[in-house]
Amino acid sequence: MDEFARAVEDGLKLSKRLVLPGGLPPPRPPSGMDRTVSAAAASGPDPRLLPTAPMAYAVVTDPGAVDTPDVPSYQPYVYGRLDPPAMIPLQMKEVDLAVDCALDAAHVTLRARWWLHCITRSRECDVRLVVPMGEQGSILGAEVTIGRRSLNTQVIEVEDHTVQNHVNIESGSLLKPQLFFLTISQVEGGADIYATFRWSQKLLYDSGRFSVDIPFRFPYFVNPLPKVFMKREKIQLTVNSGFSKEVLLQGTSHPLKEKGRHGDKLSFMHEAVVENWSSKDFNFSYSVYSADLSGAVLVQPATLRDYDDRDMFCIFLLPGSGNRKVFRKAVVFIVDTSGSMQGKPLDNVKHAVSTALSELAQGDYFNIITFNDELHSFSSCLEQVNEKTIASTTDWINSNFVAEGGTDIMHPLSEAMALLSSVHDALPQIYLITDGSVDDEHNICQTMKTEITNRGSKCPRISTFGLGLHCNHYFLRMLASIGKGHYDAALETASIESRILKWFGRASSTIVANISIDDIKHLDDFEVDSEYIPDISAKSPLCVSGKYHGKFPDTVVVKGYLADMKEISIELKVQHLKEIPLDKFYGFQVLTTQQINLLTSKAWLSADKQLERKVIKLSIQNGLLSEYTEMVLLETYLDKVDATQKVKQKLKGKKGPDERRIPLYGLKLGFGDKDATRENLITGFGDARPEEKSVILKKASGCCSRLADCLCCMCCIKACNRMNDQCAIVMAQVCAALSCLGCYECCSEVCCGGSES
Repeated sequence: MDEFARAVEDGLKLSKRLVLPGGLPPPRPPSGMDRTVSAAAASGPDPRLLPTAPMAYAVVTDPGAVDTPDVPSYQPYVYGRLDPPAMIPLQMKEVDLAVDCALDAAHVTLRARWWLHCITRSRECDVRLVVPMGEQGSILGAEVTIGRRSLNTQVIEVEDHTVQNHVNIESGSLLKPQLFFLTISQVEGGADIYATFRWSQKLLYDSGRFSVDIPFRFPYFVNPLPKVFMKREKIQLTVNSGFSKEVLLQGTSHPLKEKGRHGDKLSFMHEAVVENWSSKDFNFSYSVYSADLSGAVLVQPATLRDYDDRDMFCIFLLPGSGNRKVFRKAVVFIVDTSGSMQGKPLDNVKHAVSTALSELAQGDYFNIITFNDELHSFSSCLEQVNEKTIASTTDWINSNFVAEGGTDIMHPLSEAMALLSSVHDALPQIYLITDGSVDDEHNICQTMKTEITNRGSKCPRISTFGLGLHCNHYFLRMLASIGKGHYDAALETASIESRILKWFGRASSTIVANISIDDIKHLDDFEVDSEYIPDISAKSPLCVSGKYHGKFPDTVVVKGYLADMKEISIELKVQHLKEIPLDKFYGFQVLTTQQINLLTSKAWLSADKQLERKVIKLSIQNGLLSEYTEMVLLETYLDKVDATQKVKQKLKGKKGPDERRIPLYGLKLGFGDKDATRENLITGFGDARPEEKSVILKKASGCCSRLADCLCCMCCIKACNRMNDQCAIVMAQVCAALSCLGCYECCSEVCCGGSES
């Protein structure tokens, strides 16, 4: 990301050549901000140059092409090319944000229009569109229109594409997690770029309150001059609670007006002509009033286009705002300390585990196991939480959290299961943190499944956390599903500590355990997507979906056990959705995304080709990416394709004669990298620093290249013209002496010193 920020910084410097309509420069920030930016730039690229809202950039390799398209101005000619290219942020003319919140996720649609204001009309350049997404954001699709050219994403089977080796991988991918980009080639100067992006992201949940947070902070330099363009900002928001409960509004960042209430659906709108684009993220929070556990069951009949002819159901439970007692815990942390964890990843894990231990309550039990090729335990048995034992863990963590050796997950898991076998008065829990992939993952899942089945309701909960891209996230997801626990991951170093603490908070706040669903025994072929139904946590809602045959009852009773071991029953009303598909009504593919992830984990564990085919059909049917499909950018020229023919080709997933498919890479997690784990590679994070030697070489080459640019540019020629005769003679003599030294060194190495043997 440093390279990205430097490219934008170079682009902003290059944009000073522009003379915008009206003869005025773009609006500047307050003077205090200028000083702050200058101070930050002195120590490296300013982090505020990274996109904090949907952005478009002109990718400039030839600085001579930089000029205003409509009224070209006199510009001194610039020699040379930019390598790497500079990126000039484009000015934005329109923006329209639509957010649909439902269940525990949000579906976001953003439409925007930029214009290529910095390239003369006789020239072309690439344009890079970058979209930052919110919490656990996942791209669903994109559409771009430029003149008569249209580009849109499409999900196809992996075997379908045949141009993989001939396409630049820079066409589209993730710059970092939750930061998606597309590169559109050969855009003419002055062109308008219309773009629509769709993505899903998780709603944040805390103390009964849901909130959605979307990056929407536009920098000052994307604002066109108000006399030239009128800036209209539009934000639409809908909330589908799914409950016959009152929805309480908690707060909003932008001035939304309520437009209507239809049952449990609320709609809001903000539309205005603004002087400057939004300078703050869009945030909206609400709560569903419930003093205790509550929920609903949503049922949708199968449609003709479904890959599965069974009907679909979803059970959604809220923990409520009541202060339910949390189970006492007996926890064992299993922390990977292999060589690949060295540096910031292990430091962040160390801080997170220390903080998590401090949040345990008096009377809980704990232990810590670090593993690589060997095991190291804090204690030979479970220790009771008190000030003395927690204080003594600090020194132990500092001396034992040392990155070295390989990765062996089975041994520490077996050790933790043995430690928790004697626990009777607390809920046993295992927290596994790793960044690696191992050979015996299938055996681990089968062994843990057998252990948990044999132990019944007293089985330990297994929660898993993956670091980086080298670990097998589907193995970790499957292990957490088998263990009735929680899975989460951090794909960049900066988010490790915060995500581990959120993950631990959810997994350690169990208020209802051993969930079962009554009144469904008469259903034929009843199947829940997850391996087992997880416990209910006070810090997150519970969403369980699946398929069935038969007639669903009007009410469903969900049973479980509280912390005092009393049984609790929750009666849920069943809502039959006939006109609107369940996956569209609630969360717009949120349930389908969950199904794809769980089915992929099952297909990986069982190596079942039929399950893989189910995932492929589900993925293509809903336009959602999976490990067995890929996303491509389909480029079409609108004046060459008949509209009816285009629709038929899209439905069949076929390419037309005037269409070009560009694969987009880096959007999938994969099934781990065992070779990288064996070699203890630490490049599983996109932000990992290269080795020191590489940094030195890079800096040296950059310095030399800049020097060469200076010697070869027009400025050097002008300087030589102003030189007097004596100075020119001295310079010529110095150059001749350097040439002689070079010839002497070459002669001594090749002619005289090359045959010592």
